[in-house]
Amino acid sequence: MSEPTRRAAILGGLASTVMATRLSAQAITPDLEILAQGLAFPEGIVALRDGGAMFVEIASGTYSRLRPGAKTATTLATLGGGPNGSTIGPDGMVYIANDGGLTFKTIAGRMVPIGVPADYRGGSIQRVDPATGAVRTLYERIGAERLKAPNDILCDEWGDLWFTDTGKTYARNRDNGGVYWAKRDGSEIREIAYPLQNPNGLALGPDKRTLYVALSDRREIAAYTITARGTLAPTSKIVAAVGGVLLFDNLAVEANGNLVVACVLSGELLSLTPEGRELARIKITEGSPTALAFGGPDMRSLYMTLSNSGIVARLAWPRPGLPALHRL
Repeated sequence: MSEPTRRAAILGGLASTVMATRLSAQAITPDLEILAQGLAFPEGIVALRDGGAMFVEIASGTYSRLRPGAKTATTLATLGGGPNGSTIGPDGMVYIANDGGLTFKTIAGRMVPIGVPADYRGGSIQRVDPATGAVRTLYERIGAERLKAPNDILCDEWGDLWFTDTGKTYARNRDNGGVYWAKRDGSEIREIAYPLQNPNGLALGPDKRTLYVALSDRREIAAYTITARGTLAPTSKIVAAVGGVLLFDNLAVEANGNLVVACVLSGELLSLTPEGRELARIKITEGSPTALAFGGPDMRSLYMTLSNSGIVARLAWPRPGLPALHRL
């Protein structure tokens, strides 16, 4: 989730309104299955072949696994800072985008990120061995510049990493954000698209050459073309620009190319065609969706984190989704 100091009041109001509605009406989202709850601001979910899931917990600085049928997640690794996004590499390792940490406040029973912790020293890209829990920090800098707040991350067909860095927001200033590329072995990192305004979710299209980037505050999705290994075309195309109080977070892609966007402030899933035409909006009453991943035997299960309510859930989806290129 992108750095939220400037919008804590908005999120707090949303949390109060949603919780009051839920308590009074006991509303539930049709076809939503709660897999686990009581988590410490889960994010960065990946769907596993066995029907389980792995995800970060930002508030506890940990990486967790939820096995099929279990209601309690198991901690695989302690990462520190603020692990925010995760992806699987072709080597079976987990790669983490760590934003360096957030501070939280509980409002109306929901966790709201409100700022930058006093011990913040910068963000990082980390690698976790899911079998042993061993953690290695791959990158903390690009040249002389510290990474500020790596957010979402994916692994492409070459086995390389793409990630967004949203930057941090302070009382009177904010960092610029960007899109970065890096090798998995820690040997090379590049700044690819900079500056960007609060880039967040990343996803690859079915062609494996279209890189979608959610620009949270602008409620836009930019499409870049991967022209070669570690290289993007110099310009992007805005394929979606949506009005309203939404705040885009993570993305998922259907097998046919349609996009699914997690909208934090409105607590919705937004379904769009690749050209940006709106297909549907689904209100998630149990919390605000942040990270998304398709899974299940037919890829018709949309796994999601409802970060502010500490929930990992699964929603039956009408069309098959696109699986991650590398899976466990």
